[in-house]
Amino acid sequence: MNSETRPSVPLRGFHLFTLFGFEVKLDLSWLLLALLISWSLGAGWFPARYPELSSYAYAWMGISVAIGVFFSIVFHEFSHSIVARYYGLPIRGITLFIFGGVAEMESEPPDPKTEFLMAIAGPISSFLLAALLWAAASIAEGGAWPQPVAGVLSTLAVVNFTVAVFNLAPAFPLDGGRVLRAALWHWRRDLQEATFISSRIGRGFGTALMILGVIAFVGGNLIGGMWWFLIGIFVRGAASSSYQQLVLKDMVEGQPVRRFMRSEPVTVVPSLSIAEWVEDYIYRHHYKMYPVVDGSRLLGCVTVDSLQGLRREDWSTTHVADVMEQRSESNTVDAGTDTMTLLTNILKPAGRSRFMVVEDDRLVGIIALKDLLELISLKLEIESPGRSG
Repeated sequence: MNSETRPSVPLRGFHLFTLFGFEVKLDLSWLLLALLISWSLGAGWFPARYPELSSYAYAWMGISVAIGVFFSIVFHEFSHSIVARYYGLPIRGITLFIFGGVAEMESEPPDPKTEFLMAIAGPISSFLLAALLWAAASIAEGGAWPQPVAGVLSTLAVVNFTVAVFNLAPAFPLDGGRVLRAALWHWRRDLQEATFISSRIGRGFGTALMILGVIAFVGGNLIGGMWWFLIGIFVRGAASSSYQQLVLKDMVEGQPVRRFMRSEPVTVVPSLSIAEWVEDYIYRHHYKMYPVVDGSRLLGCVTVDSLQGLRREDWSTTHVADVMEQRSESNTVDAGTDTMTLLTNILKPAGRSRFMVVEDDRLVGIIALKDLLELISLKLEIESPGRSG
């Protein structure tokens, strides 16, 4: 199970509630985690520890632990969020998903101290919650409380202790990896280099988890092996993407869209037939979106999605003007817009990967997510701290 804080575009999820100004959302993938917890505990863990109970009791104990895990993760992420707010870092909200939870920061911490305190708050909160649950379980076992209640409390204590220990692993973007990055940042005075080193360790840790998962799977522990393998994949991928996000932010923040746009876009006229557009433009240039212009006036755009529902035999008699999307704020962006603002507040929420760039109501270029990602890949290859030479 993983917990992290990270700057990111807003994650999708269903709104559950708002507490202390923080929105808590649930990604549907978390339901798979809840189902796995309920099933594995109800079918294996609790029957082995409490053989005298009924199947009905085991089922409800498993469900109760899953609910308890939900609130434990929320508590862990709230700890990150409260510290972030204290130091002036905006948090979009908290989202629970299959590998735990994430507090979504809008930017990186301003200094190593803030990074350290924000990161360490999560494991400390989980250790504290584990201690309280252990105390409650001890009271339940020593008193007249029903055995299932004591079993649920003690299991939740173990879960919170495990979450705290796991997150202390010095593998970015786990909390321990963020603590390591804070130390490297303080020592090297270079956030990008600190992120590069800690993310490399995170990738190695993820690979190790994947190997352990395969060994466990081959050894007969099918569920445990699969779970460790999936967590390893997630940690490895998150470590890589976290470094890429930082490089992206450093590259585009404060830079206008005009710096990264394609300044000579391929355009079409409204009178062009769909057959000609497909044959002479799509198959030739391989773009999915084309601005539609009439002289110097931008009318809108036509995309490959416009072909949906259009019969092939009608292509020669249908024109671009018949299927084009009118120019609007949803498909254009001003050339002076901050590129980071485009990525975080416009491009992703709009569900688009390309925008027409305008200046003084004139079409001056095209900005595409694909082009930005290719530029990031090239920058990483050329300028990564670990590159020799």
